[in-house]
Amino acid sequence: MRHNDNRKRTETLEYMQSMLGQLRVMAENERCDMLAYLIEMAFLEAGEIIRGERPPRIGRDKRNSAA
Repeated sequence: MRHNDNRKRTETLEYMQSMLGQLRVMAENERCDMLAYLIEMAFLEAGEIIRGERPPRIGRDKRNSAA
């Protein structure tokens, strides 16, 4: 992946994480606990991908082959 592609990807992931943070607050304010939890998991996942701690495509091939 080229440097500019990697930078754009990181910027996109950071934007997504920001939006997820806002959605989490909205869900918490509406007392939608399960929704807030799931959004929080997506928020954390985005951060791990940004930091390189987790690949972006975990288990996709396994899910598709199980069908």
